[in-house]
Amino acid sequence: MDTHTPPIEEQKEIVKNSPEGVPIPKVKKEKKKETWWDTVKYAILALIIVIPIRLFIAEPFIVSGHSMDPNFSSGEYLIINEIGYRFNDPTRGEVVVFIPPSNPKTYYIKRIIGMPGETISISQGIVTIKNTSGKTFILEEPYVTNKDKQNMSEVELNTDQYFVLGDNRPVSSDSRIWGPLPRKNMVGTPFLSLYPIKEIGIKPGAYNFDK
Repeated sequence: MDTHTPPIEEQKEIVKNSPEGVPIPKVKKEKKKETWWDTVKYAILALIIVIPIRLFIAEPFIVSGHSMDPNFSSGEYLIINEIGYRFNDPTRGEVVVFIPPSNPKTYYIKRIIGMPGETISISQGIVTIKNTSGKTFILEEPYVTNKDKQNMSEVELNTDQYFVLGDNRPVSSDSRIWGPLPRKNMVGTPFLSLYPIKEIGIKPGAYNFDK
């Protein structure tokens, strides 16, 4: 009687798959296909998350021009913190993005120099401030590397006004030209610098006069 014995490897496979010696066919599980409604739901969820962040918390901003050189370069990509000024007042030395009173269809980026209630004057490019306590002092500005010799007579700020200047003084259009900046025109402060790569950092350009 002619018999055929499966090779050892096959025998092991049969024993492994079935105690009775009968191979069990493998069944592939079908992946659940996403429907168009699943895609719509994901898109709606993304919008619910992204839109409030975009409108009320953070906004992208690309620097255009050279008024803040060398601390901010033209083409630099920033994320602006829009929620901070809802809870905290602006401070001297902060960099601020705002809508200028002279051109409400655009955005500017400058540095806060004068605070509400102060009196600001400039002589040969040197800024002098008289604060609300009556103290007069010259503002030391280590962030300014490109100075000018411009003069400006005294400007007294109201309780909701700020005096802002560009770091690159000779080419900046700022409060010397179009006057004080109303508090309501401020959009926010740079929170992140994302591009170029060498400029990546948190709170770029910030300077603390209290240190």
